[in-house]
Amino acid sequence: MTVLEARRLEVRRGDRVVVTAERLAIQDGETLAVLGPNGSGKTSLLLGLATLLPVRGELLHRGAPVTDRVGFRRRIAVAFQRPLLLDRSVLDNAALGLELRGIPAAERRQRAQAALERLGVGALAKRPAVALSGGEAQRVSLARAFAVDPEILFLDEPFSALDAPTREEIVADLARVLHETTMTTVLVTHDRDEALSLADRVAVLIAGRIRQVAPTDEVFTRPSDPEVAAFVGVDNVLPAKVEMVSDEITRLRVADVPIEVTALPPEGDGFPLLCVRPDDVVIARTPAESSTRNAFAARVIRLEPFGRRARVTLDCGFPLIAHITIQSAREMGLAAGDEVTASFKATVPHLLPRHRGGS
Repeated sequence: MTVLEARRLEVRRGDRVVVTAERLAIQDGETLAVLGPNGSGKTSLLLGLATLLPVRGELLHRGAPVTDRVGFRRRIAVAFQRPLLLDRSVLDNAALGLELRGIPAAERRQRAQAALERLGVGALAKRPAVALSGGEAQRVSLARAFAVDPEILFLDEPFSALDAPTREEIVADLARVLHETTMTTVLVTHDRDEALSLADRVAVLIAGRIRQVAPTDEVFTRPSDPEVAAFVGVDNVLPAKVEMVSDEITRLRVADVPIEVTALPPEGDGFPLLCVRPDDVVIARTPAESSTRNAFAARVIRLEPFGRRARVTLDCGFPLIAHITIQSAREMGLAAGDEVTASFKATVPHLLPRHRGGS
C-alpha cells in the first residue's frame, strides 16, 4: 500500500526550484533511500516530502491530498544529521516528541525507555544529554523518533558526521530495528554502503532530478544511465559495438577486443554502452583456460589502496577497473607494470543505450 506519493512535485527554496519529482511513491513498511552526490537536492526533497519546505504539485497521504500540514507532521518523525538534543536528561530527550503530542508522563517515559533500549542506549537514560558522545547522541535522536511510532520516519544523513567505526555500528543496529519494526522510512544518504545495508528501494537523485527508482539490487547492477552508473560505482562504462545477437549471447567488440554477454542490447542500438562493476572483475596471475569467456591479457597501470580494498586500473586493449582486497593484492604481489589476466562472467555486464549523438 502506498503511504505517501508525490506527483509533479517541485521543491522550492526561495524563488528557486531545487528539486523536481514527476512521481515518487513510498510503500508501507519499506525503507526508501534517496541516494545522490552532495548538492543534488536530497535534503530538500526530504523536507518537501515532510512538508517542512514549500512545494508545488500533489502530495498524497494514503491517497488523500495533504492539506493539513500540522496534522500530517504529527504522523511523522524526522531525525537530522545533527542530533539537536536539549540540555536535559537522555530520557527526557527521547520522550520529547511524545511530550509535544500530549502523551501522559508515565506512558511517555515507558515508550521513551523502550526506544532507548532498542537503540542500545537504555543504560544512559539518566545521563545529561550534553555528556554524550556523537554516536550516543545520534542513537538518542533516533530513539526519540522511534518513540512516537510515526507512520513515516524521515532520516536526513543521520550518520554523516560520525567516524567510520561508530557509523558502521549504528547502521547495523538501525538495520535490525527497521527489520523488527517494519517502519516506513525515507533515508537520505550519499553513502552507497548505507543504501545497500538499509534500503529496500533506492531513488537516485542527480542535479535535482530523480533519475532512477528501483529495488536496491537493480539500481546497483542495472543503472538507468551512465551518470547513475558512475555514481553507484559502476566505474567501467565502455563504448561497444554489437556484432551478433542470439537467444543466449550478445557478441560485442570493445576497442578491438571481442566480449560476450548474456544481456540484450537496447532495441535498435548497435552501439550500446557496456557496464561492468569493478567488484565483478577477477584478476589472476595465471592465464585463463581457453573455454573461459571474457578473459583478457592485461597490464596493471595503477594500484591505488582505498580502505580494505585496492582499485586496480588495467589495460586490456581497453581500460578496465577492478576492485580487489588489499590482502589479495599482497598475496599476488601486484604492482604497476605487471602482466595479469582479467576476466568477468558473461552474466555480469549491463548494456545501456548510447547517449544521442554517440557512434
